[in-house]
Amino acid sequence: MPTPTRIAILGGGITGLTAAYYLNQAGVDVDLFEAADEPGGNMRSRREGSYTTELGPNSLLLSPELEELIGELDLTGQIQDPPPGVGANRYILRGGQYRKLPASPPGLLASGFFSWKTKLSILRELTRPAAAPDATETVAAFFRRRFNQEVVDYAVNPFVAGIYAGDPTQLRVQEAFPKLVELEQQHGSVLRGLAKAGVGQRRRTVSLRGGLQALPDALAARLAGNVYFHQPVTALTRTAEGGFQVSTPSGAFQDRTYSQVLIALPAHVAAELLQPLFPAQAALIGDVYYPPMTAVHTAYRRADVQHALHGFGALHPQVEGTYAAGSIWSSSLYPDRCPADEVLFTTFVGGAQSPAKAHDAEAVMLPRVHEELCRLYGISAPAPQWQRRYVWERAIPQADAHLAPARAAAAELATQGLQVVSNWQAGISVPDCVRYARQIAGKISAASTA
Repeated sequence: MPTPTRIAILGGGITGLTAAYYLNQAGVDVDLFEAADEPGGNMRSRREGSYTTELGPNSLLLSPELEELIGELDLTGQIQDPPPGVGANRYILRGGQYRKLPASPPGLLASGFFSWKTKLSILRELTRPAAAPDATETVAAFFRRRFNQEVVDYAVNPFVAGIYAGDPTQLRVQEAFPKLVELEQQHGSVLRGLAKAGVGQRRRTVSLRGGLQALPDALAARLAGNVYFHQPVTALTRTAEGGFQVSTPSGAFQDRTYSQVLIALPAHVAAELLQPLFPAQAALIGDVYYPPMTAVHTAYRRADVQHALHGFGALHPQVEGTYAAGSIWSSSLYPDRCPADEVLFTTFVGGAQSPAKAHDAEAVMLPRVHEELCRLYGISAPAPQWQRRYVWERAIPQADAHLAPARAAAAELATQGLQVVSNWQAGISVPDCVRYARQIAGKISAASTA
């Protein structure tokens, strides 16, 4: 393979932008191609009148790598923290009422959130022997084995829906939460392993003033001259020397040869692009599943809402039979997202557990969300002050049975000079994407100077 002199990056989401940024910092020439007219991929913020909404991620868990990147981009002064004590409060719907979820195993035992039978099961987990690792075990089966069904229904199910928009009966625990499997194997108990590892302290949850899109916008600004919008790559061609050429609608890059290509595209887009050159790998990557999800933003006058809304938000276990999967209390976390005398909810409909709901007509969905919010939060308003929705036809990649084969296919492609850095490979969170992109960029830049 030729020495890396120019790298093509396909996709201008947070992973592609971060990889391009660190490669550029190391002196490696990059061209980043993005089909849309703006950077960010799923990380999109919108301002409409007095309302600021997030269409994708609503907040960031501040990892060391992400905090460093924010600092390098001169965005540290733009960081927004929730008001003291608000972000740590998470609620779960149980019996039609919101109940605060204790933040630790001792808290679970001391509270009335779980039945005495489940509390006993939580204690017994400390002495329950570890099972041999099973690559096919689902998240639901793992927690049912280690704890019981009530824990699956009222803790695991809403948590997985909130993080992955996923179904714990389909996600594989070794792919979705490998750390839990590791803790069981090392310590014989998940709870004992968490205690010994010092896990339990929540990382700082933040946003950026004006919305999270400030992060990809800042990255794109630093890469001016190396980022090309409205330029989807429509074909990849292999050169006789082992490099790659790209085709775009403009045809402006046909004379450039790239020693490596970083693919930061959704799986179905990547699969279509890879199919002519690597059909077997493309088929496996194309199987990665992204369920549809709709984000509904709804604002009310604060005086019309009975609930205190002192927290991050509330999740709805599937057994509760609600229309929505839950809501983030956006204005509780970041009060500047709506007028001072109003409150703003971000409600999620659809996901892997109820994908058909995500495709409900707007005329059906918006009234149903309003009615459910009124019932659960004691809202007396006949209609919202403001309401909008955004539909993601493909939301979050699922760590189900298709993910391991897709990752194996990606490993094969890496030997051919094609690095898959999409979020199904890197991890679905923004910190995971930043960490992985920086890692890949470091390896490429090190090889280019060797």
